[in-house]
Amino acid sequence: MNQPWNAHIHLGIVHPMVFPETLRGEGPILETVSKIALDEFFSAIEVSWVKDPETRVKLGKLLEPTYLDVVFCGGPPILIQKLDMNSFDPSVRRAAVKGVKALVDEAYTVGAKILVTCSGPDTAQEKRGQAKNLLVESLKEVCTYAEQKTESYTLFVTLENFDREYDKKLLIGPTIEAMEIAEAVRKKHKNFGLTVDLSHLPLLKETPEEALLTAKDCLEHVHIGNCVMADRAHPLYGDQHPRFGVEGGENQVEDLVAFLRALKNIGYFGKKTVTRLPVVSFEVRPSTGETSEIVIASSKRVFLDAWARL
Repeated sequence: MNQPWNAHIHLGIVHPMVFPETLRGEGPILETVSKIALDEFFSAIEVSWVKDPETRVKLGKLLEPTYLDVVFCGGPPILIQKLDMNSFDPSVRRAAVKGVKALVDEAYTVGAKILVTCSGPDTAQEKRGQAKNLLVESLKEVCTYAEQKTESYTLFVTLENFDREYDKKLLIGPTIEAMEIAEAVRKKHKNFGLTVDLSHLPLLKETPEEALLTAKDCLEHVHIGNCVMADRAHPLYGDQHPRFGVEGGENQVEDLVAFLRALKNIGYFGKKTVTRLPVVSFEVRPSTGETSEIVIASSKRVFLDAWARL
């Protein structure tokens, strides 16, 4: 494309994935976030839970002057704590909604404009309809809470779909079903949309064109990454977000080009979103023997290569 990417999108990176020592809401969060904040290549950052309230406030103050679009990645705390918003057990579901509401509070504290969520575990096929209805009601409650907490802006809640059969095995699931959830929630709540992740598409047996065309009317946010699914014995098998170019990975530069081209074709570039520009974030994790810094540098080169081919 003739214009630089930052005329169309804000390129970001998921902090707790590229610095996995912070994935559980502890560790050198402020120090590693600072590394990304000081890197002018990125115009967005995705942070996640911070268990220590004092550190959480410090994180918000650290991010405030950076001019970064901030997204709150709710996947780690939801998955690690097993928060199941589609559970058939009312007490489990109430606890899950309470936990996600706490993430709404955290998101506001750090100045995030989007909170990314996910469904709970998959269930028997004949029960999926009921589980999806429960998920819709839970997400409506979360959206209402986000609306009530608003001050200068309203936090946007998104649903990210994951695989059903390889690794995470969540209820949602195929992009068309994620879209059904989004349309149901958006009947009452305009602060809701979808996150689509390139790394999940091979696990869902979907192409970028199929997934993005399906999700386009509710698409609010995007992740780009890789996965391994051909070899079950591979140490990175499943949804582990290895870097692009890893041996046995499903997504190469050509797949990122196809994904970016599909984003362009559905009008995502320059779309009006709750963030200043639509966010496209790398979600990549260092593998054994790799450093966070090398994976960050590698991701930049991959993106520049892909963008040059559009």
